[in-house]
Amino acid sequence: MSNSSRHEILVVDDEPAVRDIFATLLRLSGYEVRSAIHGFDALLQLKKMLPSILISDLNMPQMSGFELLSVVRRRFPQISVIAMSGAYHSGDAVPSGVIADAFYSKGQSSPRALLQIVAELIRTSAAHAVDHERESAPVWIPGTGKIRTESPMWY
Repeated sequence: MSNSSRHEILVVDDEPAVRDIFATLLRLSGYEVRSAIHGFDALLQLKKMLPSILISDLNMPQMSGFELLSVVRRRFPQISVIAMSGAYHSGDAVPSGVIADAFYSKGQSSPRALLQIVAELIRTSAAHAVDHERESAPVWIPGTGKIRTESPMWY
């Protein structure tokens, strides 16, 4: 990947082995990688740097990927987002209710598939940023599984 070294990626997953494997894979492909253990940790990382891509597990303690992706879409629309989970088997499609540009099925898809998703999002990142600015992202309401489209007061 010719320009991959200029792109930073934030990997968010509560499982250390998964986080380490994806970070190593991406580093070996030339990307600069940071990692976070859950959504709150990811938001702290976003205060230090804004990555080109955020890759987040959906099922994490403290702040789920659903909640994190909702915040990222609203506050950082220029960041492309990949949701990942082993609980959904949707192939290339983003599962319903997930606010992401792409989806990676952990345990079902090859590591090469993740690298292809990352490369494609980097290639189309400018178009995604424009689309994200135009759309109002729904807000994930913890515990209910419901999505709200109006903006809460704390954002």
